[in-house]
Amino acid sequence: MGLQGKTALVTGSTSGIGLGIARELARAGADLVLNSFTDSAEDHALADQLAAEFGIRARYIRADMSKAEEARALVGLAGGCDILVNNAGIQYVAPIDEFPTERWDSIIAINLTSAFHTTAAALPGMRAKGWGRVVNISSAHGLTASPFKSAYVAAKHGIIGLSKTTALEVAGQGITCNAICPGYVLTPIVEKQIPDQMKVHDMSRDEVIRKVMLARQPSGDFATVEQVGGTAAFLCSAAADQITGTVISVDGGWTAL
Repeated sequence: MGLQGKTALVTGSTSGIGLGIARELARAGADLVLNSFTDSAEDHALADQLAAEFGIRARYIRADMSKAEEARALVGLAGGCDILVNNAGIQYVAPIDEFPTERWDSIIAINLTSAFHTTAAALPGMRAKGWGRVVNISSAHGLTASPFKSAYVAAKHGIIGLSKTTALEVAGQGITCNAICPGYVLTPIVEKQIPDQMKVHDMSRDEVIRKVMLARQPSGDFATVEQVGGTAAFLCSAAADQITGTVISVDGGWTAL
């Protein structure tokens, strides 16, 4: 992909989709800045591990994406970035009239508002270099909805709007901005949900995956973190120089229904 000499900052990147994206960008030659809200020895060891595995430079920087000042400061602590991947996100499920206000506020802050702050902080440096990539991780729920996920759906729809607006503001400056909309991805978090769903529905593992989790994913298969990561790496490549302000779904046909 030819990303040698580029620095990629990926929020929420110590596990799941974020880590999958970081790995694929490193495979393409990019140096990495990993991020989460913790600051453990394991976090820093993960950066060292990726550096050794891919022969790139990698660091871990803690920042709480629910706090505007920390989201903006993250970009400065990273020394700027050529590639910004806004991936940090959380989820909570409840009916609208029972949805806790504090949960709504935290989901909107982390899943949507943090991307505004990191993008605002990163764009001046990208403009100065005449090159940049912003990749926002939305969701199939950025294009469609499910009940009981009001905050998540609102935030993921908002990420797509932010992506389009960003793309228009930086058009012609060597910078692109796009959104990726994954469907169900078999991450460690999803894996942990399967036993509970087996008990709730009195189903086998295969039945829960097929009839509950992937009921809206026509392919019948989970997307993988490697597939989402590969899509992000493609959007950062020269082949995607004229792809901006758009959405790429990695959802097994979910949003084609």
